[in-house]
Amino acid sequence: MSLPHYLCPICRSALSSQASGFHCSNNHHFDRAKEGYVNLLPVQHKHSKDPGDNKAMVLARRAFLEQGYYQPLIDKLTSLYQAHGDTNLPVLDAGCGEGYYTHQHKTNNNSVYGVDIAKNAVKIAAKRHKSCHFSVGTLSHLPFEDAFFGWLFSIYAPILEPEFTRVLKSGAYLLTVTPAENHLFELKSLIYRDPQKHDTGKSQITELALVHEEKLNYQMDFTGPDDVINLLAMTPFAFKTSEALLEQIKAMTTFSCQADFHIRLYKKA
Repeated sequence: MSLPHYLCPICRSALSSQASGFHCSNNHHFDRAKEGYVNLLPVQHKHSKDPGDNKAMVLARRAFLEQGYYQPLIDKLTSLYQAHGDTNLPVLDAGCGEGYYTHQHKTNNNSVYGVDIAKNAVKIAAKRHKSCHFSVGTLSHLPFEDAFFGWLFSIYAPILEPEFTRVLKSGAYLLTVTPAENHLFELKSLIYRDPQKHDTGKSQITELALVHEEKLNYQMDFTGPDDVINLLAMTPFAFKTSEALLEQIKAMTTFSCQADFHIRLYKKA
């Protein structure tokens, strides 16, 4: 596997890879964890002691995704990458979580990176997907040099256009996935008396050129409560869930819910 290319998150100089970890010319040092990732989130970039998704959310998401409910989304993302991207150039999953989407963009020729602020998620990603480079970091200060990536994707993560644009090469692409109007509406209907559809009116991207846009909608059918509980636990809805609702879900034998994604592809001039 090729050596990773990182910038020091403190002084922004290049990091060199050594046996013990990564070093910059100003003597800042970052250890490589036994799982293979590197923590490039200095304390001044943290807003809490353990930022990002907690361990329970990470494990619930991994369990849910491994059941294949979002496979149509994976198929669409990789299809767009193959159709538009240069598969020899580096790829970044910005907000990679436990690496479910990250590793599926690996080809024989590219280097694939995943970065997330949640250490719990990155630890799982690095342990399971050795062909990719993972780091703990913040999307607002990506630890990469300017114009490094040929493809960057963001799935349900904060979209920070200036920083994303900075690390993209000229002619490279940004792909975003956000909730469309009816995403998980049936699940929301269990929680809220008057559930609201997602507001998808305005894109957060203003400087890059929109070259492709589509909706992906399909029905997910559940034959027991476990996957529904994991889906609930990996979303912000989990904080609104009562014990009574959990008991109601545990008693379910079947449940159907929409997956509804808004996919946009942008190109940097």
